[in-house]
Amino acid sequence: MRVAQVTYSTKPRGGVVHTLAVSEALAALGHDVEVWTLGRGQDTAFFREVDPRVRVRVVPFDGCDGETVAERIERSIDAMSRAFSSDADIVHAQDCISANAVGAAGRPYVRTIHHLDAFTTPRLVECHERAIRDPIARICVSRAVAAEVARGYGCAPTVIPNGVDAARFAAAAGSAGDAGRERWRAQLGDYVLALGGIEPRKGSIDLLEAFALARESNPDLRLVFVGGETLFDYRPYREEFERRATELGLQPTVLGVLPDDEVPAVVAAARALGFVSTKEGFGLAAMEALAAGVPVVARDLPVLREVFGDAVSYAEDVPGIAAALAAATSTVRVHDPEGGRRLAASYTWDAAAYAHVRFYESLLRAKGGHDAAVDLLHHH
Repeated sequence: MRVAQVTYSTKPRGGVVHTLAVSEALAALGHDVEVWTLGRGQDTAFFREVDPRVRVRVVPFDGCDGETVAERIERSIDAMSRAFSSDADIVHAQDCISANAVGAAGRPYVRTIHHLDAFTTPRLVECHERAIRDPIARICVSRAVAAEVARGYGCAPTVIPNGVDAARFAAAAGSAGDAGRERWRAQLGDYVLALGGIEPRKGSIDLLEAFALARESNPDLRLVFVGGETLFDYRPYREEFERRATELGLQPTVLGVLPDDEVPAVVAAARALGFVSTKEGFGLAAMEALAAGVPVVARDLPVLREVFGDAVSYAEDVPGIAAALAAATSTVRVHDPEGGRRLAASYTWDAAAYAHVRFYESLLRAKGGHDAAVDLLHHH
């Protein structure tokens, strides 16, 4: 089966991680997979090495000073739609930019809807809506998001959960990862980690406020942010975050985007992960933390209840997040990581790839052809 996966960036965002992992698992099953992406910031490759069995197509995309987010997204769609050319049996868009782009290029496509966004700019709202209405079929990575899509748009997405590279994060927490963890602890001390940067959807200001309360019982604790690559302009939110940090007498450590091979160690060395997003599709970063044996404090969202069950601590507001962080980082209370590790190990990219193949096969059968693709599936 020939599959073209399309994503909007080479940077380490959750949807991009998902795209690469599914593509590599499909290629390992013997399918012919190519990944199309935009090379933002003069990138010519993804943030990490990709299995050579997956062909990578990077479309050049230069920045433009002074443009709005809407204008940048318009240019992104235009650049990808003009460049995209594939004879794949299945074209699979992983976000609204790539969905609009392959649609404009005249290709029917599958779409993974990781979560629903809430745009206010008319053009962005239009792009978002079209990328949900127009696909020939839809996938969500959790039942909660699929139900949200069904309520809002009258369609029924297929649910295929994420995988997680649990072994990679478990190794960082084991004896083989001792040096990496100690290096981060020597640099940062005891810390609460947040992954994904400082932005509204990640609830960064709520986490800051909660950390200030939790730190009263552990004054040496630090708050560390890793990641943050995004298309959107969050400067006003970042300025408000910095203003509140100053008022609270805090100096969070903002490491930005780290090399991919450093991420497991910085996760495994944390005392806890603060995962207080206001919207999520699955919660891959939290699952990686569980694989590393790190306690997770999560916002109480239906999707996270569905995915994580009782493996994480939940909180609805700043005082609740603070109490959960204080408990997770307490030197008195002993954290048992085994339940979280088992949960993380139960989600594999191989299982996700098999489910994608079954999904693709059903679409090809419905189109009335591609017997070779169906035969290939049965060989695996």
